Amino acid sequence: MKVLLLQDVKSLGKAGQICEVKDGYGRNFLIAKGFGQLATNETINRYKSKEKKRLEEEAALIQDLKNTAKTLQNLTLKINKKVGANGSLYGAITKEEIVQSFKENHNIDIDKKALELKTPIKSTGIYELDLKLGFGIHAVCKIDIQAE
Repeated sequence: MKVLLLQDVKSLGKAGQICEVKDGYGRNFLIAKGFGQLATNETINRYKSKEKKRLEEEAALIQDLKNTAKTLQNLTLKINKKVGANGSLYGAITKEEIVQSFKENHNIDIDKKALELKTPIKSTGIYELDLKLGFGIHAVCKIDIQAE
C-alpha cells in the first residue's frame, strides 16, 4: 500500500513523501492516526497544491516582515513618562507600553514576545530595542524616553 505522509514519522519518512508500507500498518496506524493518506493521484495533487499555496503565503509573509524591518530600522519611538526628582522613571518601561506606543504612533503591530530589551529601561535617554520578527528577520529600533 502506498501512503502519502502528512507529518514526519520516525523511521519512515518526512511529510510529503510517498512510502510503501504494509496494508495493516497503513490503514490501522498511519491513516487512522492522521499521519498519512492513501496515495492516490487526487490526494497527491491536492497535497502539492496546498504545499505550493503555503509556500507562497510564507514568501509573502517574509517579504512583509522584511519591509517592516526596514521601516523599524529608520524609526525612533518617542515615549513620554513622568520622572522623579533624580531623573529616573517611576517604574520601568514595559513591553506592553512599547507595543502600545508602536500601535498608536506608527500603526505597526508587533508581538510583545518579539521585543528584546538588553537592559531594563528605568531612566530617560535613548535605548536600542532588538525586535525578532520571525523567520530569522531582526530589526534594531531606537526608543527615546523623555520626561513629561
